[in-house]
Amino acid sequence: MSRRSAGALLASPLLLVLLLAFVGPALFMAPLSLREYLPGAGIGTGYTLGNYTRLATDPFYREVILRSLGLGLSVTALCLLLGYPLAWVIAHARPRLKLALTLLVIFPMLLNLVVRSFGWIALLSNRGLLNNALMDLGLIERPLKLMFNLTGVLVGMAHIFLPFMVLMLVPVIQAVPRDLRDAAYTLQAGRLRTFLSVTLPLTAHGILAGSIMVFVLTISALVTPRMLGGPTYKVMATMIYDDFLLTLDWPSGAAMAFTLTALTLAVIGVSSRMLKRWGGEQ
Repeated sequence: MSRRSAGALLASPLLLVLLLAFVGPALFMAPLSLREYLPGAGIGTGYTLGNYTRLATDPFYREVILRSLGLGLSVTALCLLLGYPLAWVIAHARPRLKLALTLLVIFPMLLNLVVRSFGWIALLSNRGLLNNALMDLGLIERPLKLMFNLTGVLVGMAHIFLPFMVLMLVPVIQAVPRDLRDAAYTLQAGRLRTFLSVTLPLTAHGILAGSIMVFVLTISALVTPRMLGGPTYKVMATMIYDDFLLTLDWPSGAAMAFTLTALTLAVIGVSSRMLKRWGGEQ
């Protein structure tokens, strides 16, 4: 048996699971997304592209899509700004301290997502711990609006997805040869110049991989935007939920789901090419 045949045989159980769990439901939803929803009557029998054209032409749906993409970029940028220094500290810490810091990063992932979201509600609500503390100190006269808007969702999702960014960056930073940094110092390069010219380029593929993961997870997240954003802060995932379970407009929900899937695959595809090109240059 050739290596290719053996590899295909070993991968066949996983491919079967993917076909049944992902491709099958997608094929079932494909014709559904082309149906017409008739209020009071249900799903029509004819086929139409109206569900997709509405996503592109209706200002409300365009705003929801742009808000989802903007949220994904904002959360990714915040996780990168917070995660890179933390990953740097973990990568260069002593073994015992490194283990303790890694456990602290992983620990929030062991808690239920709903529990963590409720924790942020207790902190960010109008009478939450943060607003009460600021008012008791006399810094503000009335509560700050930290929930049911971008601020609450951004903070909550950055907290949830920060460990993914850190765990992607730590091994990449560890793999940077110390000799290269020492050589840069020998050539009279300062710390900032060494970081920009040596460390950052060598860790760029880890930054890109972590950013892809955080972005994809953010634009498809449902629980946190629903709990911290409230019913008025709509993103693509909450719109899909509402269409399927509240308004029962399954064709619109299926079209939105396919649009979200297409955006996700496009991001992964472009990023994979960038990673391959970067690997070739390296």
